[in-house]
Amino acid sequence: MGLKSVLCAKIEMKANKDVFYDVFTNKPHHMSTMCPLHVQGFELLDGVIGTVGSKICWMYTFEGKKKISKQIIETINHEKKVVIFKEFEGDVVDIYGNYKATLHVETKGEIDLISWTIEYERPNENVPELVNLLDFIVGMTKAVDDHHVKMN
Repeated sequence: MGLKSVLCAKIEMKANKDVFYDVFTNKPHHMSTMCPLHVQGFELLDGVIGTVGSKICWMYTFEGKKKISKQIIETINHEKKVVIFKEFEGDVVDIYGNYKATLHVETKGEIDLISWTIEYERPNENVPELVNLLDFIVGMTKAVDDHHVKMN
């Protein structure tokens, strides 16, 4: 059993929050067009895009290195606009255990927010927290938002 960690970030959206949610549930294959510096590819491994139990693979560049993340879509809640991705193979779980990323699209007052929560286990105290990965996810989120703002 590793050392459990949870990191969270909330990013204010300039574009329509529903468009962002739609990208992650129905159009993940468009990510490499929206944020090519972050995501270079997407592949559906098994199932149907936008359904629980589907297996997907992201190809991305993190800290100057090509990486992959094979994930299963664990939860989709359209009413609450929540998607949970669990990595079952890839560069993160090669080191960290039980990695999950939760996307939550919400509105607080007049502000549309994208919330990311990453949960994982570090094997020991010498393994760093995934703060740099969360920063990467925030950058990717802002790039997708900027893409949609420019389109409108």
